[in-house]
Amino acid sequence: MAVSAPKFTSVSNLFPAAPDARARPLAIARWLWVVAALVVTIVVVGGITRLTESGLSITEWNVVSGILPPLTEAQWQAEFAKYQATSQYRVESGPAGMDLAAFKFIFFWEWFHRILGRLIGLAYLLPLLVFAARRAIPAGYGWRLAAMFGLILGQGALGWYMVSSGVGTDLTSVSHFRLSAHLLTALFLLAGLVWTARDLAQLAADSGARTARLTLGGALVAVVLVVQLTLGAWVAGLDAGLAANDWPLMNGRLVPEIDWSRGVLWTMSHDPFLIHFMHRWWAWVAVAALVWLARAVRRTDRFASVAVHSAFGTMVLLGIATVMSGVSLWIAVSHQLVGALTVVATTWAMHSLGRRAA
Repeated sequence: MAVSAPKFTSVSNLFPAAPDARARPLAIARWLWVVAALVVTIVVVGGITRLTESGLSITEWNVVSGILPPLTEAQWQAEFAKYQATSQYRVESGPAGMDLAAFKFIFFWEWFHRILGRLIGLAYLLPLLVFAARRAIPAGYGWRLAAMFGLILGQGALGWYMVSSGVGTDLTSVSHFRLSAHLLTALFLLAGLVWTARDLAQLAADSGARTARLTLGGALVAVVLVVQLTLGAWVAGLDAGLAANDWPLMNGRLVPEIDWSRGVLWTMSHDPFLIHFMHRWWAWVAVAALVWLARAVRRTDRFASVAVHSAFGTMVLLGIATVMSGVSLWIAVSHQLVGALTVVATTWAMHSLGRRAA
């Protein structure tokens, strides 16, 4: 019997598509779930890095030599001297300054964040090359897998671009615009991993299954959630969570006093009181959108419906607790963790909606 020639994806030179007998969609799906778990982890570590003001503790980007932390007292003193030259240290360390032990604490979190980024890159690239060499990638998925590796590389570049905004400048922290781009890219990658893993798991169960479609309703929910996540990143970047520690009022007022003297656009993107206000109230628009999504998939995917409800409910409660605790480190970190899990649950539900449409 004649054997038909294997099909090729749009990136056939790098990732030739597998004949049906050699495709391993379930193995690839499981691998993508592991990478997704690593992405959730780095989002949490990134939140700790931001909340502890650790992001500027490493002032250089050394891809290879930066793997090892300082090992001798002289190396630690050299790194500390570089940090002492930043505006953040001069302005925020206080009259007594910072001792080496405190510097080592913030250095650890930034170093760990960067090491996790490298680990994710390797955990993605090496299995990808193995699957490609064995021609185990199903037709139509090579371009997706390649694009997600591009996102990982871009995420690393955005990380340094973010840090560089606070090094050698008068800023005492990184740009909140660059911070939001860095975070949203990670969450977009997370959504892509979840969506593709679910498509591949479906393909493993049914070789004739179609990939899920992005429906109009799902896209609108995603837009609403992206707005909320962007506002949350701006709140973190501007330390706007400290603008008030009461809820539902802000400093005893429903609507805080806003200084519009610098223009509408500047105020809406820089004023910590207004951004805090928008983040806490746009949350209810996001809740309404997510309730709709959860109800839309309730009959066909009960798990997704429960997951979405649980995620946004916990996220709202942790957001309120973060404000009322004066931005307690571990409550705020938990809020960011559940934010990432909300992206996972939302993507899962959007995929279920798209499967029904397909």
